[in-house]
Amino acid sequence: MERYICVHGHFYQPPRHNPWLEAIELQDSAHPFHDWNERITAECYAPNTAARILDSTDRIGQIVNNYARMSFNFGPTLLAWMEQQAPEVYAAIVSADHASQARFAGHGSALAQAYNHMILPLANRRDKYTQILWGIDDFAHRFGRQPEGMWLPETAVDLETLDLMAELGIRFTILSPTQARRVRARSGGVWRDVSGGHIDPTMPYLQRLPAGRQITVFFYHAAISRGIAFERLLANGKEFAERLVEAFSAQPPGPQLVHIATDGETYGHHHRFGEMALAYALDYIETNNLARLTNYGAYLEHHPPTHEVEVIANTAWSCAHGVERWRSNCGCRTGGPRGWQQTWRTPLREALDWLRDTLAPVYEQHGSRVLHDPWAVRDDYITVILERSPHHVERFLHRHARRALSADETIVALKLLEMQHQAMLMYTSCGWFFDELSGLEPRQVMLHAARAIHLAHDLGCADTLETDFLERLARAKSNLPEYRDGRTIYERFIRPAMVGWEQVAVQYAMRALFETSPTPRRVYCYSVLLEHLQRLTATETQFVVGRARFTSEVTHDTAVLDFGVWHRGDHHLYGGAYIAQDAEGGQSLFQEARAALTRADFSAIIRLLYDHFGAST
Repeated sequence: MERYICVHGHFYQPPRHNPWLEAIELQDSAHPFHDWNERITAECYAPNTAARILDSTDRIGQIVNNYARMSFNFGPTLLAWMEQQAPEVYAAIVSADHASQARFAGHGSALAQAYNHMILPLANRRDKYTQILWGIDDFAHRFGRQPEGMWLPETAVDLETLDLMAELGIRFTILSPTQARRVRARSGGVWRDVSGGHIDPTMPYLQRLPAGRQITVFFYHAAISRGIAFERLLANGKEFAERLVEAFSAQPPGPQLVHIATDGETYGHHHRFGEMALAYALDYIETNNLARLTNYGAYLEHHPPTHEVEVIANTAWSCAHGVERWRSNCGCRTGGPRGWQQTWRTPLREALDWLRDTLAPVYEQHGSRVLHDPWAVRDDYITVILERSPHHVERFLHRHARRALSADETIVALKLLEMQHQAMLMYTSCGWFFDELSGLEPRQVMLHAARAIHLAHDLGCADTLETDFLERLARAKSNLPEYRDGRTIYERFIRPAMVGWEQVAVQYAMRALFETSPTPRRVYCYSVLLEHLQRLTATETQFVVGRARFTSEVTHDTAVLDFGVWHRGDHHLYGGAYIAQDAEGGQSLFQEARAALTRADFSAIIRLLYDHFGAST
């Protein structure tokens, strides 16, 4: 059989965590779930690990793991969340790649992805390289093998990006047919114009690269992919299968590959029960011997490119204007009221570019004092992001440090590296994709920028860094009068999300208040070494006071804080914390609180908390 079918799903969500906590906070718009990762996992990622195929009586005939029979990629930051918060789903995805290797002659169906969905043609070469390398290393860590292919965020492409991918061992990628300019036989001959999406998508193509390297490009079938995403083709699994088979041409008689690519969330999140339609379609094709299911690596092994292609640089699958959607008011949008505009995209990117270029010499200057090659160390920092255990961090620094580092120098090195990490996360593509500056996604990229600024301040950068950034951010204008501009949005949403030692200590105290056994040893990304904790209980009220050492698992920065929290009953909580100043450790607060509780003088307890901590939390 010379007819092959491959379905590719691009499964991805942007980073959604608070970078001070390394955790996702409550997202009301994802109701009834805690956050959007949790919701989409329930609606899409999990159902695709156990998709039901119904028989003629609408009873479950089979339950299959769709990932084992399709081609797929997952965003690394999404998998990092899933590994911790949905481990069964994570394990099923990794297992599916192993199963696909058995099914497809040793070629796994999982592809890598550039790390945090940065639009690579708009990045500098150094960031491109790190994004590609981090995507490869993250993939190898999770799937236990090197990736053959890589998904480019929004399929945004330029030749430098392709050349770096080839340099790092990537064999192929997938693009939209509108991203091809012209083709010809590999043996030579006349170039044929295929712009406007007129390329034959049933064969792979070789793209020759400036440095003498080359990479294979697959161009997906646009009409069927569009039908799946926007035209209810998933409403019927049999019709979906037939539509795929109909795409085969009677000519030429040689091998043909019908393949499609869509957002993976199409199968269950955007289209309810889409995972069932996909499972039925693939089973129907195999059962009726209509074509052979394959993945890109397996097909490429037996059918290498016979033609070469010239791709159109600075293009993407979701923008008709090249890559302007991520830097200008090009007209591409998802909806929104009439009259809304996206002129905010340009100043947002300019502000982040300014911040990136301002932080780079800071990183080089400080980093070169403790690290052999700061930028090479950044490339290897993905190994720390994947495993932050003290032993692993120690080995990492032993490899890269100029000398044995003191505790303070270790903190400096890790803060520098984390500053660079955040400076890349702030370019996640979703920050520009949608219509309004005050939306969840632009606020997220601002949050990463704020964290990078915060770390830079810790390293001694000028206090004007944030002020200068906000001046540039103020040029980005919101469509909503109440939010005005980027500076207003930053002040309203980003600054309140910043977390200091005091907030961490109070959060710990509240957990200790309600989780009496055992006393927590960790709060978010901070380990806790408790020095002492005292508890008072009277009727329906509780009070805790204590002292603990808090250590960031990310930067190894540490502080000892005194804290106190009073639970008055119901949802009434009062408390505070401060950096420990003496050896007393809150003993006077505890004794005065005991006396106030004995006489039920609740106003006195509130005054005590204010006197000690300055404010309630």
